[in-house]
Amino acid sequence: MADRPDTPENDTHWRTAGDRIQTLLDSCAAAGTTAHERAQQLVREVVGLYGAGLERIMRSLDDPGLAERLATDDLVASLLLVHGLHPHDVHRRVTDALARVRPYLGSHGGDVDLIEVTDTVVRLAFTGSCKSCPSSAVTLELAVQDAIRAAAPEICSIELVANAKSGTVIPAETLLARVHSNGHDATSWHPVPELDDLAPGEVGGFLVDGTTLLACRVGDQTFAYRDHCPVCDDTLAGAELCDALLRCPRCDTGFDVVRAGAGANGAHLDPLPLLPRDGVLSVALPEALGASA
Repeated sequence: MADRPDTPENDTHWRTAGDRIQTLLDSCAAAGTTAHERAQQLVREVVGLYGAGLERIMRSLDDPGLAERLATDDLVASLLLVHGLHPHDVHRRVTDALARVRPYLGSHGGDVDLIEVTDTVVRLAFTGSCKSCPSSAVTLELAVQDAIRAAAPEICSIELVANAKSGTVIPAETLLARVHSNGHDATSWHPVPELDDLAPGEVGGFLVDGTTLLACRVGDQTFAYRDHCPVCDDTLAGAELCDALLRCPRCDTGFDVVRAGAGANGAHLDPLPLLPRDGVLSVALPEALGASA
């Protein structure tokens, strides 16, 4: 897999361009049906024009390495996908997407096997300790779902295979939310550039979209958890990190931050997905969590 190119800072702006365009189209509806239809037609004409130009560019490329580099640029790749010009098939794109999240899965003691990819369905099997921890499973599902959605928007559903050898399938609705190319995310990603300032062994509290989270760094890995101790039902403010063990300052319970916050007697912290997006560490917050915190 080719190295992913450095992403310009303004890519965050373009990542949300689709939402802004849709907002403008919706506002045109206030001027009446005719104005709304004309605005939609204008967008279709512009998209078609740029699509035709992109197609000519891709056809004229003589350097396979350049086409590969274009395909690994998030912004360019998204445009190529819109116009059906991406040089990689869906299997390759899903495989590459999973490769990008594997380091994060490994930090939770797990991995994921790609069992099958069809035109619209991906079948996966989680392996390692993460599959037996409900809290870890949820956060890993969010990370995997987001990666697949971005790389292969044509995928309509993701299924988890309980046993790769037997082929037993766990209903997707009970594990991974159904993925729709035109649906709404169950989570939203929030950049937290301050996380890069954490030193190894340091613990810090951060307020993100109304949610207080606790982040800590073990070696070169950063982990994020909701600021809540499940044992004493209190904040973790003031917690200290010893190697990979985060100790609650109130009830003295220790939690292994490398293993999805596992503690004694089945207690565990609530991990939050943390991945680099647009070159910045970003945390995924479930919409209900962000709204209620």
